[in-house]
Amino acid sequence: MASRILSGRYELLEKIGDGGMAVVYKGKDKLLNRFIAVKILRPEFTKDATFVENFKRESQAAAGLSHPNIVGVYDVGREGNINYIVMELIEGDTLNKIIEDEAPMDYRKVIDISKQVASALRIAHKNKIIHRDVKPHNIMVTTDGVVKLADFGIARAVNDATLSTGSKIVGSVHYFSPEQARGNYVDERSDIYSLGIVMYEMLTGKVPFDGDNPVTVALKHINEEITPPRELEPSIPPALERIVMKATSKFQTNRYANADELIQDLDNVSFVTAIAPDSIFESTTVVEKRNKRKQDLEKDIEEVVEARERERKKKRRKNVAIITVVMLLLAAAAAGYIAWKMGVFSPTKAAPDMLDKTYDDAVAIAEAEGFKLKKGNDIYSSEYAEGRICQQDPAPGVEMPKEGTITINVSKGNKEGLVPSVLGMQEEDVENFLKSYGYALGNVKYITSFEKAGKVLEQEPVAGSTLDKESTVDITVSDGKGTEKSTVPSVTRMSLQDAKQAIEAAGFSVGNITYDWDASIGKGYVIYQQYQANSQLDKGTAIDLQVSSGPEPEPEEPEDTTDDGDKDKSKDKDKDKDNG
Repeated sequence: MASRILSGRYELLEKIGDGGMAVVYKGKDKLLNRFIAVKILRPEFTKDATFVENFKRESQAAAGLSHPNIVGVYDVGREGNINYIVMELIEGDTLNKIIEDEAPMDYRKVIDISKQVASALRIAHKNKIIHRDVKPHNIMVTTDGVVKLADFGIARAVNDATLSTGSKIVGSVHYFSPEQARGNYVDERSDIYSLGIVMYEMLTGKVPFDGDNPVTVALKHINEEITPPRELEPSIPPALERIVMKATSKFQTNRYANADELIQDLDNVSFVTAIAPDSIFESTTVVEKRNKRKQDLEKDIEEVVEARERERKKKRRKNVAIITVVMLLLAAAAAGYIAWKMGVFSPTKAAPDMLDKTYDDAVAIAEAEGFKLKKGNDIYSSEYAEGRICQQDPAPGVEMPKEGTITINVSKGNKEGLVPSVLGMQEEDVENFLKSYGYALGNVKYITSFEKAGKVLEQEPVAGSTLDKESTVDITVSDGKGTEKSTVPSVTRMSLQDAKQAIEAAGFSVGNITYDWDASIGKGYVIYQQYQANSQLDKGTAIDLQVSSGPEPEPEEPEDTTDDGDKDKSKDKDKDKDNG
C-alpha cells in the first residue's frame, strides 16, 4: 500500500490483519519514533452510529486497562471519515495460529497460557468490563511467551444486561456461552466459559461444538453436553480436565465465580503435576502403595462427582426437552418468516441495499438478486465518499416487481469537506493524494531546510480546515540544502567533563578551553560558555569554554635579608633620633 500519514504523526506501513469491523496496519509513530499497530474502522461502518460507538468503546475500555497481559492502547482519533485506534504492536502469533500448528498442545503450555489470559480477565472484571469475545483470534503470544488479550470492541459495563448491539448479535459462536446464545444477561462467568472453550481447543485441537451454520452451533452450546477432553486426548491430567469441565458448565452458578478461583486451581494443577513423578530413590513397594492410595482417592472423588452429575443431568433433560420444543417452533417460524421476506410467496421483492457500495459492487448485487440496474447522475454527498452510491430508487427494503429496475446516483464526495494532512509527505505524492480527497495542488514554495529535499513542511489551509471540493491546497517544501540546527545546552557551573558530554550530546563540539581564577566557582567547573544557552546553532559548531582554576592565591611577602648586627645598629640610630 502507498504510505499514508494520519494526523501528521502516524505513518501506515503495511496491512497486518483483517477483522469484522476494522483493518489493522503496522505503522510508525513519527513523534516518538516507535512501531505501532493502527486499527481503522472499515469505511462501510463509518455511517453506522452503532458500529462507530462500538469502535469508540473498544478504545475507551482498553485504554483504561493497564496490565502486561492486555494489549496497550496509546491513542484514539479521527481524520476526516477515518476512525482509528493506535495500539501496542505485538511481535508474535495469534493463539489461533499456534493451535493450528501445535494442537493438541502440551498441557503445561496450556496451563501457562490460560493463567495469563485469566490474569487479563481478572483486571478487566475488577474494572467492571466484560470482554464478551474471548477466542484464540483475540489472544496474541509474543516471541518470548507473553500472552496478550486484545479487542475489547464489544465489551461493555457489567450492569449492561443484553448481548445485542442494535439488531446484531456480537461475539464468536464457537466460543459463545449458553447465555450469550440465548441473548441473556452476561457477566464474568461468561468470559470464563469462553476461556474454557479455548482451553478445550488447545488441549484437543478441536472446539467442542461445530456445525453447518451459526444457529446450529449456538443451539449445541445450549442443549448438548461437552465431550470430556480426555476422551479425545487421554494424556490430559484428570485435574485439568475437571477445570475445563467446570469452566464450561452450561449453568453460570456451576462455573468459577471469578478469574481468581480459576487461576488458583490452575496453580494447584501445576504443583501436583510438577511433583507427580516418583522419586528414583523410593522402593517399588512404597511407590505401589502410594499409587494405590492415590487411585482409591481419585475413584472416591469421581464417584461423588458422577452422582452429582447424574442428578444435574436429570434436571437438565427436563429443561432441555422444553427448550428444544420451543426452539424448534421458533426455528420453523423463523424459516417461514425468512421465506416470506425472500419473496418466495410474493410477485414482488424488497430492493437490496446498494448504498455506500461501488458501482461494480452494485452491478453484481443486481445480477444476483435478479434486478436491472440503471446509472443516474454523479452528485455531491456529505454522507458518502466519492465513488460510492449515495442514492437509489426504489430505496432499500421497498417492495418492487421482481426483475424491476433500480436507478442509482454516485457520490462526487462532499462539496465542502475536511482538508487532509500532507505534512511529512514527499512533494511528488501530494497531488494524487489531494486528488483522492477532491482537492487540487496549488502553489509550491521552496525554503532552505535540513529536512530531506521534497518533504512538505507546511500547508495552507491547515489539515482539518473546512474547504469546498475542487479548491487548491498550497504547500511549502524543503530544498534539502539547510544545515540541521540544535539547541545550545547550559553548561555553566558544570564540571568540565560533564560540560563536554552535554555539548557533544547536543550535536556540537568543544572549542578552545581557557582557565581563570574564580573564587565563586570551584576548580574545574565551567565559568563561561561562548554561546548563550537555549539559542539555536548549526550542528557541529565549536563552543569555547572558560574553566575555573579556583580562588586566586594570596601574594607572598618579600623575604628579609638583613643580619642581626645591622638590625641592632638600626635600632640605635632610631633611639638617638628620639633622644635628640
